Amino acid sequence: MTRRDRIADPWGGRTPFAPGQEWPARIDSFVVEEPDRWVQSASVLHSNGDAMDIGVKDGRIVGVRGRAVDRVNRGRLDPKDLYGWQANGSRDRLTRPLVRRDGALVETDWDTAMELVVRRTEELLDEQGPSALGFYTTGQLFLEEYYTLATLVRGGLSCNHLDGNTRLCTATAGESLKETFGADGQPGSYADVDHCDTLALYGHNVAETQSVLWMRVLDRLEGSDPPRLLVVDPRQTKVAERATVHLRPLPGTNVALLNALLQQLIEHDWVDHDFVESHCVGYEQLAQVVASYTPARAAEICQVRERDIERAAELLGSAQRLLSTVLQGVYQSNQATLAAMQVNNLNLLRGMLGKPGCGILQMNGQPTAQNTRETGANGDLAGFRNWQNDEHVADLARVWNVEPTKIPHYGPPTHAMQIFRYAEQGSIRFLWVNGTNPAVSLPELGRIRSLLSQERLFLVVQDLFLNETAELADVVLPAATWGEKTGTFTNADRTVHLSEKAVEPPGEARPDLDIFLDYARRLDLRDKDGGPLIHWSTPEQAFEAWVECSKGRPCDYSGISYDLLRDGSGVQWPLGQERLYTDGITFAAPDKCESYGKDPVTGAPTEPTEYKATNPEGKALLKGAEFVLPHEVPSSDFPLVLTTGRTLYQFHTRTKTDRAPQLHKAAPDV
Repeated sequence: MTRRDRIADPWGGRTPFAPGQEWPARIDSFVVEEPDRWVQSASVLHSNGDAMDIGVKDGRIVGVRGRAVDRVNRGRLDPKDLYGWQANGSRDRLTRPLVRRDGALVETDWDTAMELVVRRTEELLDEQGPSALGFYTTGQLFLEEYYTLATLVRGGLSCNHLDGNTRLCTATAGESLKETFGADGQPGSYADVDHCDTLALYGHNVAETQSVLWMRVLDRLEGSDPPRLLVVDPRQTKVAERATVHLRPLPGTNVALLNALLQQLIEHDWVDHDFVESHCVGYEQLAQVVASYTPARAAEICQVRERDIERAAELLGSAQRLLSTVLQGVYQSNQATLAAMQVNNLNLLRGMLGKPGCGILQMNGQPTAQNTRETGANGDLAGFRNWQNDEHVADLARVWNVEPTKIPHYGPPTHAMQIFRYAEQGSIRFLWVNGTNPAVSLPELGRIRSLLSQERLFLVVQDLFLNETAELADVVLPAATWGEKTGTFTNADRTVHLSEKAVEPPGEARPDLDIFLDYARRLDLRDKDGGPLIHWSTPEQAFEAWVECSKGRPCDYSGISYDLLRDGSGVQWPLGQERLYTDGITFAAPDKCESYGKDPVTGAPTEPTEYKATNPEGKALLKGAEFVLPHEVPSSDFPLVLTTGRTLYQFHTRTKTDRAPQLHKAAPDV
């Protein structure tokens, strides 16, 4: 086991390997006392899904170690994995429910708190209906908890106002995949790092956001026949230092740059025409759109050198095995979804899909962002079903045993910013926030804090700590966290891990699943035959219900079980399938697709008839559009551009990681 100072040396020692070889194992650990026992888990402080064991002594967490058998990390842990668990033992954890009385939050019992929540729910349902309710969740719960929440909100309350903070983080990942492939789901695999000869990272500072994946890349770079690196990032990062070509576009100009790379592939005929003809539609339209984006034009727009754009295109055009990854530098920028789609297009033009070393990873930022999209806890219906497709809605109604009219599908599920807008305007009068801190993380904080403080808004907050949002709440529910409950979560390359309960939560804190189940029971939510809508009571039963819901859908969990996930490595969905689209595009047909798409510039939804006319055979869609200037551009009065980046040692709003001494000392400031 490694004993290095992993703050000063965050990526640890190298274990070089050659293309096609298995990544060697290296077990990282940090313990403060020798554990009595080890309990299986994985990380919830980033999206990589690093498998680990939790060390327990006398009922306390005393450390962690990596799981050498796991396909994701082969025993390695990053600094947040190694030290972040200490937040569980913080003295300021919430241990009892709180309710607001005479303007102050005071402790109470669970019955009193939940009766208040249920009474207000029922009052508003009677007065206004489900449009009065809103639910804003996180990217850090377990799959079983999201699925239960989505079932009770959409199937029980008939409420369309459910979304997660992943809307502001990596909704672009899901949207770009739906636009190109007709359905969400990452085409590639982390194992493609082991095989690729060219790795292109677009707005993806992997060294700090997914540092164990960066260890895998570093080990390839130190081995024989290393891959070439294309890095697109305005900042000079640790990743950029290793780049073969580093493009530093002006923030907000990604689409112009990517259009130029596509233009070069087409001009030099670095296109797999057989693949494109067999598996794609829209090539001619895409070629027409990008034709004017010469390297000279893009260089002027993006403020990069023309020759560097040409060199980058040469890397892509000469690649034999191209892996492309995308993250926040694309997602949280101008024309985000369109830019991410252009990365998909680059791989499709080259025919680099579904083979070892050939893939696309539209990365996630949070550990369980993938599960919010799969289960319908954000802007989708459960199982990647299409809200515009009546057959999909009827199928979900069959799974939940409710009438199709019970599931709201008169329009798209309400996105997060619209939920807060409705609360501000007064149509949403009940808002349940769990596992996230919008009073710190949302834009326009003065406005957000003001609307959360409204007298007419009943605010429920479910969290570990009395954070800035909880301080404004009418009811605060103390939640258990990772290590204190059991559940599964899925990382950015579709790998499902099981996290077992290691210790008891503090005081009266409860698992999020138990809180949602209690809410559904007190509301007496029923299916169409009069039975309980939610018929499960344990995490394993909830997982089994989800497996049934996902069967036959793109995110098919069939064959995956708790027994399969115990003791060994994480498992990808669909079971036994390392990559998607190994034999054509699977879920883009009009009767199967998760979405009919949107106009790439205006966002106007595509009508089903238009989608059927454009893509009757269900191929990948090569969509393109013109670059549009950001809403705000530098001027002589305001010549600077502000952009943000990630830090290796902290996560999200630092609620947990800043309570770990080593991580706080390493990065004490935002």
